[in-house]
Amino acid sequence: MSSITVIGAGSWGTAIALSLAANPEHEVMLWPHRAEAAAVLLRDRENHQYLPGFALPEALKIVTDEREAVSSAEILVFVTPSEFLRSTVSRLAPYLDSGQILLSATKGIEDHSHLRMTQVIASAIGDAEVPPSIGALSGPSFAQEVAAGMPTALTVAFSEPAVATAIQKAVSNPSLRLYTSDDLIGVEMGGALKNVIAIAAGVLAGLGLGLNSAAGLITRGIAEMTRLAVACGGRRETLAGLSGIGDLVLTCTGSLSRNRTVGFELGRGRKLPEILAGLDGKVAEGVRTTRAALGLARSLGVEMPITEQMELILDEDKDPKAAIRDLMLRPGRHEED
Repeated sequence: MSSITVIGAGSWGTAIALSLAANPEHEVMLWPHRAEAAAVLLRDRENHQYLPGFALPEALKIVTDEREAVSSAEILVFVTPSEFLRSTVSRLAPYLDSGQILLSATKGIEDHSHLRMTQVIASAIGDAEVPPSIGALSGPSFAQEVAAGMPTALTVAFSEPAVATAIQKAVSNPSLRLYTSDDLIGVEMGGALKNVIAIAAGVLAGLGLGLNSAAGLITRGIAEMTRLAVACGGRRETLAGLSGIGDLVLTCTGSLSRNRTVGFELGRGRKLPEILAGLDGKVAEGVRTTRAALGLARSLGVEMPITEQMELILDEDKDPKAAIRDLMLRPGRHEED
């Protein structure tokens, strides 16, 4: 039996907890960061706000005590929004044990520091580098479909292959198939950057620009994502896998994508504050990641034209039509450059 605690009870955290709790060999706990949220989950046995329609089984324990949530777990899965990950880990750090495995299921890049999520976790617990016990889970996955038990394939990455294999065995089930990787950088960068391209895909859809433009954007988007991931130390082939092009295709084309939805509404002419307010507390990670990714790219001298135009739309209220026109009118180049 494995003892696993999921940190964060949003839609994705709840879906992961449901998937884990389906395995009778696991003891699974779900820790919401707010006590009042935990009280509602305990009372209703359903996450009405973030994942309605899915009953929480009695086997899934809702915990409010931080020490209980952390100290008794062999595996901790962090599923908090990227902007709150550092503060959450710092809050729980006093109860962590060096023998535990920490798995990040958060996709993003931290503002200002430009750190990946596993780096944020390591930094928050006082490690200068990401140790072998900290890894990432990423890939094409909508929370509603995972919660419903629909077949899903993801990648789990640790610098130590044996740890990745252990998590693969613990988390995989008949509806959730995990592949392992030791390219932690590539897996995390793919999961974070695809959200930026998904906003752009939504903009195209909102403008009614058709399937040709969407296909072109996805293809050039993966090229852009790969450039930055490789510059950070990731491997090109990782971005051709589940955590790269797989997640990108899902997020750019699926109607359940919050990032695509934000872009779609921007393309229709709505303003960003109004759009974000309408998400009802849910997070579109691509909005924050756009700024952080572009800052990281500039520090490394990496060209990211799609990301640049998304930043102008998000932060400077640039007309989406003008942004698309400027992308199309960039100087010609060889496709493999």
